[in-house]
Amino acid sequence: MKNSRTSSTPHDDRPALFAALFAAVLLCALLSMCLGAVAIPPGEVLSALLEAPQGATAQIVRYARLPRTCGCLLAGAALAVSGGVIQSVLGNPLAAPNIIGVSSGAGFGVALFGALAPTMAAASPAAAFAGALLGMLLVLTIAERTGASKLTLVLAGAAVSGMFSAGIDAVVTFVPDALNGYSDFRIGGLANLAMSRIVPAFWIVLAAMALIFSLAGDLDVLLLGADTAQSLGLRAKPLRLALLALAAALAGAAVSFSGLLGFVGLIVPHIMRRLIGEESRPLLAGCALGGAAILTLCDLLARLLFAPYELPVGIVLSLAGGPFFIWLLLRQRGGRSHDRAA
Repeated sequence: MKNSRTSSTPHDDRPALFAALFAAVLLCALLSMCLGAVAIPPGEVLSALLEAPQGATAQIVRYARLPRTCGCLLAGAALAVSGGVIQSVLGNPLAAPNIIGVSSGAGFGVALFGALAPTMAAASPAAAFAGALLGMLLVLTIAERTGASKLTLVLAGAAVSGMFSAGIDAVVTFVPDALNGYSDFRIGGLANLAMSRIVPAFWIVLAAMALIFSLAGDLDVLLLGADTAQSLGLRAKPLRLALLALAAALAGAAVSFSGLLGFVGLIVPHIMRRLIGEESRPLLAGCALGGAAILTLCDLLARLLFAPYELPVGIVLSLAGGPFFIWLLLRQRGGRSHDRAA
């Protein structure tokens, strides 16, 4: 019998697919740098980046477009890989950082840290990681005690997200300056982003990505089942916790500068599984590239669709991700109904 987790994409097709994904990332990044309220030709963008000329165009490129584009690429890659790891480890296609309370936990960590230590903004990714990990552990504990079904995990995530969201509101009520751009943070947005906010998160994302990819082979063994993994000498439970902690670190780092962006970690892994298959290392690499491209493209659409007015990118993601999540719920329900009938 063919293993259901075997990659459905021939290995010979992967180089072309990854080349296309990489080209899509470069194209989206270029368009993000060139387009906006003021259109800037690619040559002037390159000149502003390499030669550092003076003038309004150079200021726009270096201090507005470049941080925003880098933020989109980093947050998109981090959230998509986080979602891919969470879905694989939990065996639940409905799981994602924003669905199971990880993102809202990270947001609460950022808000609380901003209220208690407003002068230490560089350490906010660590606070976001702590909140994300707390959210992950709470949801897993509730789901295990009430029956670890796929729908139970989602319901537990919704409850934990609601509690953390109330916590964020409470912190901001007592300390209004705890979060800069509160509404954009709650919706998810990358406007007015500075490189100083991205750099600390970048190092966390880089370290977490390196560790996740180093554990990709063990993740493939884990996906064969806990009993099989144990028989092969793999300590399944510590590995699961380590991978989920790394996924929380990725989501927390992204939330620390981009806000509570939704659905990137849900949609992108599903797309990449259809294109690449289930093998962990190429799947997660595809998630990183696909997430970077999709979030950058959505942010560009948020800037251009109603120009000169600009939407937070979280609205565009919710408009796309909401129907996708409903479709997944209906698909899961249909699958269970079919199983009962059989």
